[in-house]
Amino acid sequence: MIIDGRAIAEDIYTELSAFFKERPSKLGIVVVGENPVIASFVRIKERAAARLGVEMLRIDLSETASTGDVIDAVRRLAQGCDAVIVQLPLPKKVDSNAVLSDIPPQKDVDALCPRHSGEHIVDAPVALAVMEILKRAGVDPRGRRTVVIGAGPLVGKPSAELLKRAGANVSLFTLEEGSIEDLKEADIIVSGAGKPGLIKPEHIKRGVALIDAGTSELNKRVVGDADPACADIASVFTPVPGGVGPVAVAMIFRNLKALVEYQG
Repeated sequence: MIIDGRAIAEDIYTELSAFFKERPSKLGIVVVGENPVIASFVRIKERAAARLGVEMLRIDLSETASTGDVIDAVRRLAQGCDAVIVQLPLPKKVDSNAVLSDIPPQKDVDALCPRHSGEHIVDAPVALAVMEILKRAGVDPRGRRTVVIGAGPLVGKPSAELLKRAGANVSLFTLEEGSIEDLKEADIIVSGAGKPGLIKPEHIKRGVALIDAGTSELNKRVVGDADPACADIASVFTPVPGGVGPVAVAMIFRNLKALVEYQG
């Protein structure tokens, strides 16, 4: 089963459209610097907002912006919006933890604020997308041997947490620790390494559910962590692009709905 993430996202937008029609909402986004890959991700979010009638307020800052400049932008948007996104990654000289810690938990649509760890009202959109895809594919994580590749805050860590909550036997694999051989016994693999071609057909067993949430640029194309030939081995496979990404964007707006309801 090759997952059509765009079709799943469309289902979610249909589910959400009536809510946002009755409850006009605002979503703020801070974008720092100019990066074609980031610009592409932001455009996808802007199109989704337009599709739902959500007003998107955007603050663009230059590559030379300081941590204080970015925090100021977050605070301005938090005052006038129902939720705030800080588009990652930020330039190296900006303290990402300080910026994300300034997002009020009730407006943290990406569930990234480290200061409020454990107080998140919603879960991370990519992790929610992983769970949604598994659910729609009829894959129950309970008791399944599951390997999550990468321990980052966007994919690996939150996906591992949700899978554990769902009863999966989860092990975390990073490029620094672990062996690619660990994948061979996995029933479910979730990858967020951002390393093109990391997972090849010989690394996985037949029938695995392979959720590729890794994105990187190769020869001016967005690619995933898994060799597309893995689709011939896996029972569930998410292509990149068009798999997890569209569902994760849709989950941002499901989270926005939850935050608007939480704020009353």
